[in-house]
Amino acid sequence: MLIIVLAAVVTAIMSGCGKSDTHSQADGKVNVVTSFYPLYFFAKEIGGEHAHVVNLIAAGVEPHEWTPKSRDLDAASKAQLFLYNGAGLEGWVDNFLNGLGSGSQVLTVEASKGIELIQGNPEHDHDHEGAAEEADDHDHDSEEGGEADHSHSDLDVDPHTWTSPRSALVMAANIRDAFVQADPANKAAYESNYAGLESRLRELDDKFTQGLAGFERRDIVVSHQAFGYLCRDYNLNQIAIMGLSPEAEPRAQDLLEIAKFVKENGIPYIFFEELVSEQLANTLASEAKVDTLVLNPLEGLTPEQEKAGEDYFTLMERNLENLQKALG
Repeated sequence: MLIIVLAAVVTAIMSGCGKSDTHSQADGKVNVVTSFYPLYFFAKEIGGEHAHVVNLIAAGVEPHEWTPKSRDLDAASKAQLFLYNGAGLEGWVDNFLNGLGSGSQVLTVEASKGIELIQGNPEHDHDHEGAAEEADDHDHDSEEGGEADHSHSDLDVDPHTWTSPRSALVMAANIRDAFVQADPANKAAYESNYAGLESRLRELDDKFTQGLAGFERRDIVVSHQAFGYLCRDYNLNQIAIMGLSPEAEPRAQDLLEIAKFVKENGIPYIFFEELVSEQLANTLASEAKVDTLVLNPLEGLTPEQEKAGEDYFTLMERNLENLQKALG
């Protein structure tokens, strides 16, 4: 019996390591549960002192690979707001919402609602030659018990809406509206906090618009096809090594075609991201005799970034700097 109890304690400690306590509740505040980092950041900014926000996914965990546990369902069922991206990012969300139970009073909000989604999946035909790849895999399917099927070839919509400040503006407005609906008594505070966030996002949009306007080169080669919205809004073309889900495996033919494209078009850098292996990006860069740079899809913070106080804005501004370096 003692062994069983100790095992349960160790499991509980390990499952909570490195993340916010998703069981915690705060009296007198709107309790909010978010599915991944950008929503957590926007909710914290808008909710301010009136909100207690916890994020389901720990720092350093890639959200495409994550599935909820029973403790996550318990936390969401006790909250007043549950915010998820939608557009197929959370393949587990349908079963998760069904599991909240009839007694739950949680308001569920799809933050990407109202954004013009990028349709189509270029992985279906593997056409990389000289073409901009603007669509990402989007997984609508989920399995029993909240386990998601992340088969990238099944996706047909790009879920990575938050990588563009213009889409982030829509998401932030949806989150503001959710707070007002859940807690109308503090409407003025939420609208004031949103106005500050909106101003910063519009300033970021201006920085991207002006900062990327003057370059003749418009092609970027990325490890993970996560930047369709950013490319659409700022007139760039992404050529991706892997698909919408970063665990997608490219064919050898695809890698050869991308390497050829890099060489023929003088692409100086291949972008990789921190939360997934950079092996393929490094291999391709070595083959094409170019260097690598980070382009962060902001799906989550690394533990080091979290400790250093990095956030959506600091990482997006670094993305802009690296894009300017790659396009120059």
